[in-house]
Amino acid sequence: MPVSQHTIAGTVLTMPVVIRKADQHSAMFSVDADAAQRLIDYSGLEIFQYLPGRAILLQLLVRYIDGDLGKYHEYGTAFLVNKPGSHEKGIRAMAGAATLIHQLPVDQEFTLEAGRTIWGYPKIMADFNVREGRKFEFDVSADGQLITAIEFSRGLPHPAPKPQTLTTYSCLDGVTRETTSTMQSTGVRTRLGGAKIRLGEHPYAKELATLGLPKRALMTQSVTNVEMSFGDARAV
Repeated sequence: MPVSQHTIAGTVLTMPVVIRKADQHSAMFSVDADAAQRLIDYSGLEIFQYLPGRAILLQLLVRYIDGDLGKYHEYGTAFLVNKPGSHEKGIRAMAGAATLIHQLPVDQEFTLEAGRTIWGYPKIMADFNVREGRKFEFDVSADGQLITAIEFSRGLPHPAPKPQTLTTYSCLDGVTRETTSTMQSTGVRTRLGGAKIRLGEHPYAKELATLGLPKRALMTQSVTNVEMSFGDARAV
């Protein structure tokens, strides 16, 4: 099979794109499934319900340190969804759910262009402030308006999961795409609750408010090092 390549801002990227080092903080929230479905109807995908009428919203900050797309920050708003043609429900089926990337602000132009061009990720430019101390805090703003500010409490360490193969979806310019990626994590800490979120005035924040945020997280997780690789996207 011929090797796939993409030219972004004069740089040739050979697939798969590899991330050699990143760290991640994430918070999982339980939200109303009908409200979540209304937000993602544009994608043609179906929200995964882990309990009747309840959906999973993910809020993530990833700091990419060494990888083919350079060094940058990324803030993700994502939902667990069913793969096309699937209608699974229930906690036992969560492991097989996919992820729809609904919003994805970043702070570097190269990864913005690559993300939108190669995978159809809905990246926009944003500003990030990160504060590390007894607690880990960050805020992200775009167009001079605060989107969110999140404070994480420290979790308990536990063995890292086995290498994972993940399916993510994106929808840009009316085209829904599927991307397969691999991920290996080390230095994992998890706790119940553990995150406080504050919403700003940006339109993205107002979307989050329709889901019932701010509220207490179900669970939070931090990962000291994440290694990833991303293949090409395909339209679905």
